[in-house]
Amino acid sequence: MSAPMNLPTLTAKDFASDQEVRWCPGCGDYSILAQVKKILPTLGIPKEKFLFVSGIGCSSRFPYYMNTYGMHSIHGRALAIATGAKVANPDLKVWVVTGDGDGLSIGGNHLLHAIRRNVEMVILLFDNRIYGLTKGQYSPTSVHGQKTKTSPLGVVDYPIHPLSVAIAAEATFVARTVDVDVKHLGEVLSAAARHQGTAFVQIYQNCVIFNDNAFEYASDKSIKSDNIVYLEHGKPLIFGKNSDKGIRMNGTHPEVVQLGNGVDASQLLVHDETLGDSSVAFMLSRMSHPEFPEPMGIFRQVVRPTFEGQMTDQLAKARKIWGEANMDLLIQGTETWTVN
Repeated sequence: MSAPMNLPTLTAKDFASDQEVRWCPGCGDYSILAQVKKILPTLGIPKEKFLFVSGIGCSSRFPYYMNTYGMHSIHGRALAIATGAKVANPDLKVWVVTGDGDGLSIGGNHLLHAIRRNVEMVILLFDNRIYGLTKGQYSPTSVHGQKTKTSPLGVVDYPIHPLSVAIAAEATFVARTVDVDVKHLGEVLSAAARHQGTAFVQIYQNCVIFNDNAFEYASDKSIKSDNIVYLEHGKPLIFGKNSDKGIRMNGTHPEVVQLGNGVDASQLLVHDETLGDSSVAFMLSRMSHPEFPEPMGIFRQVVRPTFEGQMTDQLAKARKIWGEANMDLLIQGTETWTVN
């Protein structure tokens, strides 16, 4: 999408609405909002070309706080509405803001199909492993055994792995980051915004009221280096406070190794986010704390024709073959009969 030559220089303040931001003090949503407003001016796109769509949940207040077009839609249906808006106006830069409940429970079906179609949009999944707006019920990503308002003896469900679902649906861009790592968050959001196709970003987001410190292992500076591994294209998977640990393949399975004593970086798995085969990205999405360090960054980024682009091409082809549509003939259809 090209910007007009006379586009004025925009700043983060230009994307802030006049609405008072109302989330709980300490909520991770503040950090995500700040980083989105920070990276949008770098894209060289006018404000009126952006559309933010949300469903229902704490995260879904997002469109109120953006000085762009926006829609606070209904529970689980944000992606259906966003798809319609993008197809009707392919020039829009569409962002969808959803949560682990809104996007993976009632909205799970829409999420799958938006991803497999490769509609050009950015999907931000705020994942706090709890229903925050409705006061603490367990969600599709709540961990097994987690005690919540609706599971006082522990959750008996096993959680959905959002990135695994996205990769299985052949997502062309899949990434994970965490709310308080603002530098990494900004880098991931910037890459997602520039992707041509569906960009799915899972953001670990802390709910200070109902699930505080759920991601402490991945956000606490004193311990996170041993618990997460940053994915960097073309580089081996190395982690640890002293960068002395790595991930290598043992047959078809990943394993954690200590560097030294005959083990060096040349033996480690080298990250390639551009692989057409999604099996390695899927494997990485299954690595979870505490058995493995959890990967952070871009898991997969590949090129594939977009849904709306192919539709536009089909419409042009149809007009060339049959001319402009006649609504009366369309309603009548090509096969009519008379009942006496």
